[in-house]
Amino acid sequence: MILVTGGAGFIGANFVLDWLARSDEAVINLDKLTYAGNLETLASLNGNAGHVFIQGDIGDSALVDRLLAENKPRAVVNFAAESHVDRSIHGPEDFVQTNVLGTFRLLESVRGYWGALPASEKQQFRFLHVSTDEVYGSLSATDPAFTEDNKYEPNSPYSASKAASDHLVRAWHHTYGLPVVTTNCSNNYGPFHFPEKLIPLMIVNALAGKPLPVYGDGMQVRDWLYVKDHCSAIRRVLEAGRLGETYNVGGWNEKPNIEIVNTVCALLDELQPRADGKKYSEQITYVTDRPGHDRRYAIDARKLERELGWKPAETFDTGIRKTVEWYLAHGDWVRNVQSGAYREWVEKQYDAAQAKVPA
Repeated sequence: MILVTGGAGFIGANFVLDWLARSDEAVINLDKLTYAGNLETLASLNGNAGHVFIQGDIGDSALVDRLLAENKPRAVVNFAAESHVDRSIHGPEDFVQTNVLGTFRLLESVRGYWGALPASEKQQFRFLHVSTDEVYGSLSATDPAFTEDNKYEPNSPYSASKAASDHLVRAWHHTYGLPVVTTNCSNNYGPFHFPEKLIPLMIVNALAGKPLPVYGDGMQVRDWLYVKDHCSAIRRVLEAGRLGETYNVGGWNEKPNIEIVNTVCALLDELQPRADGKKYSEQITYVTDRPGHDRRYAIDARKLERELGWKPAETFDTGIRKTVEWYLAHGDWVRNVQSGAYREWVEKQYDAAQAKVPA
């Protein structure tokens, strides 16, 4: 059995779905169900005895202690995090609470549980911490891609809070011997992605006839990783990653944001043309850049390939087509996640043109 935290979010839920599709090993899924946690993503697991969902906070030490003691997982995979840069700019305290203090309390609970295990189980146990390339800061157009040896230079409250959590995980390994591995991934995309992020926002806004807001000149570069490739990388690191090591996970797909938006528009032109015959790209609107917007991220994932034999299965062309097709086929899911707390936050923080675009 494994314990997955944040398993109702975008990447966490995809990981849980993939895990249970490939394995008979059960999952205890702990998620606080903040705005981006969505049990509809996990609806296909209803009635599956291998999936037990618990609503709760990684910072609730009593709850986590109880779950560990009762279920005795052989591994903890930590996806739980506040993860949106714009939200961190407007409200950084939640990011510190979850990403820093929450990770600290989770580590302490896991350390107590691991320390009491029998020797054989103690040796096999793993704590896998899922992080981001944003902890490394920003690259120029000519800088080499981030390797695991890059120094940390976070530029937003979000990335600073994730950097702090990474340092805590490292320290708990070196100080207490906790058997940890960390992954730092590039920008994920794919099914069940919350529609505040760039690719799903462009799809949803395009279909609704709304502006497609692009920050600044749109030339901010990101490396794009299909979420199911990310899930396969995490499984591989959990299986064979060296203790105390960090592995960068990337898709080898560096592209500027405006190219991503135009690609989405072209696929929608093909798959669901506008009724008036116009191009979706006519809805693109350039808006004022956001504060501290990193210019370029790029991941060098050669260590993961060299040591563990992992490479992404999807190219950007295949992955983005699958993504657009998924959103066209799952309009009900999109409409449901755009209600409630998400909509209230958007109305409060974004202007009428929704002139905020995620990285």
